[in-house]
Amino acid sequence: MIIDFHTHVYPEKLAEKTIKALGDIADVTPHTDGTLNGLIESMRRAGVDKSVILPVNTRAGQFDSITKFAKHINDTYDNLISFGGIHPDDEAPQEKLQYLKDNGFKGIKLHPDYTETFIDDERYIRIVSAAKKLGLLVITHAGKDPAYSTIHCPPDKGIKMLNAVNQRVPGETPFFIFAHLGGNRLLSDVETYLVGQNCYIDISCSFRDIGSFSTSSDEDIVRVIKHHGADKILFATDSPWNGQKEYVERFKALEGLSDTEKEMILGTNAEKLLFP
Repeated sequence: MIIDFHTHVYPEKLAEKTIKALGDIADVTPHTDGTLNGLIESMRRAGVDKSVILPVNTRAGQFDSITKFAKHINDTYDNLISFGGIHPDDEAPQEKLQYLKDNGFKGIKLHPDYTETFIDDERYIRIVSAAKKLGLLVITHAGKDPAYSTIHCPPDKGIKMLNAVNQRVPGETPFFIFAHLGGNRLLSDVETYLVGQNCYIDISCSFRDIGSFSTSSDEDIVRVIKHHGADKILFATDSPWNGQKEYVERFKALEGLSDTEKEMILGTNAEKLLFP
């Protein structure tokens, strides 16, 4: 089983424009057209069994439309799992999170850069605390985003937020995921603040030579996995910004990881999170 824990799609009428705009900003060529069919075809080529789709709420007021599209995905496709999204300025976030939980959503995606809100802001602490209490997973963009000069989720602020949440809502089961190897282009801080903590790290945008904007080497990736623990690492690509086929092949070829560790990262860890 291969599960890609970090992908993006857009409604048909928005996909072409959105993909072009984001690709131009990041100076990255997308590997799909950004649609559901494009992702499904990419999965077929790569041998990916399931993909987690992460919507991004860039402004308050998008909750209803984004949730409607995400729910359609979950109701229609067996091999796609869409999370919900929420903005720190949304009114009544507790009610919105409860709605997601009641409608079978597995978790939510946060993007502090797109909302221009630091991850340790009290609004995010309240949202993540409420999500944890409801048993929802939470994944955040972490580290550098090419569209922004300010990094709103560096590792030190990320762990500060998570510690505050865990004080308010006790519980040892890890539920929080830091994307992009814990913090894109912030490897030293990731190893200082996040590695070894009770959280998950996904490996999206980690291989620097297959189209992503990461600066991590293979040795860096393996070192983070070994020190953090392979049981808390999730395979992820950030499709369409990285090719799933290329990513699967590159990950399988990594030296320094056992077959068991690779199997855990490719799917077993995600299965346990998504289908406990």
